Amino acid sequence: MHFTRPRELLVAGVLGLVVGYVLFQTAYGSLPRMPLAAGAALFVLALVEVVLAFSIRARIKGGRVLGAIAIARSVALAKASSLLGALMLGGWLGATAYLFPKRSYLTAAASDTTSALVGALGGLLLGAAALWLEHCCRTPDRGDSERPG
Repeated sequence: MHFTRPRELLVAGVLGLVVGYVLFQTAYGSLPRMPLAAGAALFVLALVEVVLAFSIRARIKGGRVLGAIAIARSVALAKASSLLGALMLGGWLGATAYLFPKRSYLTAAASDTTSALVGALGGLLLGAAALWLEHCCRTPDRGDSERPG
């Protein structure tokens, strides 16, 4: 398994942007209003991954034994979450690109734009947290283990 590459995140983000924009363009009239907390699940996932990252980092720096399977699962979670974060960031930005010009004459679009921006922020935070978790799962260099924490 390799660590997440920037181009993978870019492809996922662009794919989400295109799909989000096209879906909003074709189906916005039949959608209910988006709640402000539409992207709240992404914030929760980001928080869980940050806590996991700091826990793993502290255990590695402290020299405590970690199972290889646990680290591999954490890396897999981080990789999947970074791709999901990029995809959702792109999707919410696609929704924002559709809604932003319409907010001056559609009342629903004005509040939905705010919800889309909150969702985009959630996607960004999830991607950042996942990349941090992935970074914390790397094997430390020899010099890192000799330095005091």
